[in-house]
Amino acid sequence: MSKDIKIKKGLTIRLKGEADKTLSNAPRSRTFAIRPSDFHLITPKMVVKEGAKVIAGDAIFYSKSNETMKFVSPVSGTLTTIERGAKRVITELVIEGDTQDSYKDFGIVNSDSMKSDEIRNHLLSSGCWPFIKQRPYDVIANPEITPKAIFVSGYASAPLAADYNFTLKGKESYLQAALTALSKLTTGAVHLSVGGAGTSPFDGLKDVTIHKVTGPHPVGNVGTQIAKLDPVNKGETVWTVSAQDLVIIGELLVTGRYNAERIIALTGSSVKTPKYYKTIIGSEVSTFIYDAGLDQENVRVINGDVLTGKRISPKGHLGAYNNTVTVIPEGNDYDLFGWNKPVFNKISTSRAMTFSWMMPKKNFDLNTNTNGEHRAFVVTGNYEEVFPLDIYPLQILKACMVQDLDAMEALGMYEVAPEDFSLTEFICVSKQPHQEIIRKGLDLMYKEIG
Repeated sequence: MSKDIKIKKGLTIRLKGEADKTLSNAPRSRTFAIRPSDFHLITPKMVVKEGAKVIAGDAIFYSKSNETMKFVSPVSGTLTTIERGAKRVITELVIEGDTQDSYKDFGIVNSDSMKSDEIRNHLLSSGCWPFIKQRPYDVIANPEITPKAIFVSGYASAPLAADYNFTLKGKESYLQAALTALSKLTTGAVHLSVGGAGTSPFDGLKDVTIHKVTGPHPVGNVGTQIAKLDPVNKGETVWTVSAQDLVIIGELLVTGRYNAERIIALTGSSVKTPKYYKTIIGSEVSTFIYDAGLDQENVRVINGDVLTGKRISPKGHLGAYNNTVTVIPEGNDYDLFGWNKPVFNKISTSRAMTFSWMMPKKNFDLNTNTNGEHRAFVVTGNYEEVFPLDIYPLQILKACMVQDLDAMEALGMYEVAPEDFSLTEFICVSKQPHQEIIRKGLDLMYKEIG
């Protein structure tokens, strides 16, 4: 029997610029980029040289720590540039795409009849394994470990996030193939969470335990769902897969092709016609941003949602895991006496001179202004109001800052990821970079404890 999830702690941030439920094909991108930094803690070892011709599904590089883990080209074309940074670390691989893609044939397989080792090897060699992440540490899953459970969030509660019910419609056969394959890679269940209202593309699928979730953000975060269903303790491992990546895995199994096609939501108050676009992983975001049009020039383009996404240039490329691109006004202006006057156009959990609590259904037009400078931690007790996990957020942040491994273990570091602290960062009066602090803490534990 499935267990539904309902939370009260959190914060739903309503913003202007939600994508209309219309789908357009993005113009073909001239170049496509792969950034090894998207695959955290992976050291790439190149398979092909600059100037080499590749087709979609060809291995571009593999992980230095595991040669069987391949990272493949999303399109067919020519590898024109290998950009390097300090100490010759590869920062970006640029592929000049052909006008039409050719695909490597990995062979059609039946996930119902495959064994776990066969599925694991198939995903590793085809480049689909990087879509599987693990807790603890929020990194690409170790294929040598069998997880106690696998979690998929089929509901997005982040501000202006893509609607999975829309983007996954008609992909049920691929979803089923992927879920059946994943069910053979764990000793436990595959847990999948969907919104509490309406129908879902996941309804009626087998080899999965479906949970309905209700409540404010971050109820859609997979970390919240793990904490409510099967928390991660020391020595345990769970895997997570994004719902959008299930389609790529399932299509590989059903058709034998690595198809990096992705439906993304172009959102934000600075976009004239926010809507959904069909594009390819790694494509230039300018291909669809300028197709939709911008209301102003001084904007910030974000690969992802406003809470967890990364800032990129308008000429940058779509990230490996992103299915949302958000464009909002750049907040580099100064609000004179902003701390000492009534505020009606900003969101705040405090009721001191702010009135957003009186307008719970209003969609706000926010910019990137942090409304204050970085300062020492102030103990307010506000973090706990938006943090639904059974963890002390302030204490674990401070343990990470002083690199106290014992305290980090005791406080529950094994079950968190940076995105779990996006809301505490949003409401932080001290303007501390919570997600960066947690990421550095996880990296330290991975290095020292493994």
